[in-house]
Amino acid sequence: MVDLDYLKYLEEFLTDNRKERFLQVLENRTNHFTIAMEDVYQLHNTSAVMRSCEVFGIQELNVVEQKFGKRIDTEIAMGAQKWVDINRFNSMQNCIDSLRQKGYQIIATTPHNDSCMLHEFDITKRSAIFFGTEKEGLSPEVIAQADGYLKIPMVGFTESLNISVSAAIIIQDITTRLRQSNLNWKLTADEILEKRLSWAKNSIKDIKRIEARYYANQP
Repeated sequence: MVDLDYLKYLEEFLTDNRKERFLQVLENRTNHFTIAMEDVYQLHNTSAVMRSCEVFGIQELNVVEQKFGKRIDTEIAMGAQKWVDINRFNSMQNCIDSLRQKGYQIIATTPHNDSCMLHEFDITKRSAIFFGTEKEGLSPEVIAQADGYLKIPMVGFTESLNISVSAAIIIQDITTRLRQSNLNWKLTADEILEKRLSWAKNSIKDIKRIEARYYANQP
């Protein structure tokens, strides 16, 4: 539970415009969909996907890091790391298990198999959309455990797109359709409070000193 007195205290350090902007953005945030990325070697792609999540309103990005580094390219992320929750996993199985426990179906993006075309994708179910590496795509582990498969319709000679481009196209499509639907896709009241607190802390310089002052004055 969020300490409302603490939240109110921190928000005193924010401008009214900043607080209003938080509420406007949170009105369009969702956990109905989440994105998962598997061992993406080119880190700028991870950062670009994070940015797409932020721009189109997906609150959580899941990153599996079994092989490669853990650095986020902050220049390409353009500050998105402040506003999107990054869940890190050291194995694909841990990621899949965690998402299933949260009620997500596992959707693998792949141009092969009997993949569903993007415009035909059923947005009514809570879904975790998985993207793989640039060269090899998703691992057999994900493909074998997926509840469904998804692909972008293509009419040219090229079989696939860069992962960050694919993710942007898919995220924009499904979130637009979601906001146009009657589904209960928005964050809960408690989730909104949690994000207001997190974003306030991310926005305040010298937050440790300010936190210390607050707790020093508590009975």
